[in-house]
Amino acid sequence: MGRKRLITDSYPVVKRREGPAGHSKGELAPELGEEPQPPDEDEAELQLLRQFDLAWQYGPCTGITRLQRWCRAKQLGLEPPPEVWQVLKTHPGDPRFQCSLWHLYPL
Repeated sequence: MGRKRLITDSYPVVKRREGPAGHSKGELAPELGEEPQPPDEDEAELQLLRQFDLAWQYGPCTGITRLQRWCRAKQLGLEPPPEVWQVLKTHPGDPRFQCSLWHLYPL
């Protein structure tokens, strides 16, 4: 009777080569002479607003705009970040800035 056969016994063992040091899989190397671009200002502001959306201490954010949520948090004394207020006031008509992360999902 020998050893019990496993399903992995049917497949050949494949040894993978390691890549060069410092090279991670899935990450593209920058082109020669090309410097990495810093994130633009809009992207940094949107990241700040996404963090505000995910912060549970300011209450729920579904069904209302970010500005409404910020004002509600202020009225309740929750001290929302003033940077969020400034970003929302500089982009009054842009839905990318005014609507929360969840505005595309139905309630």
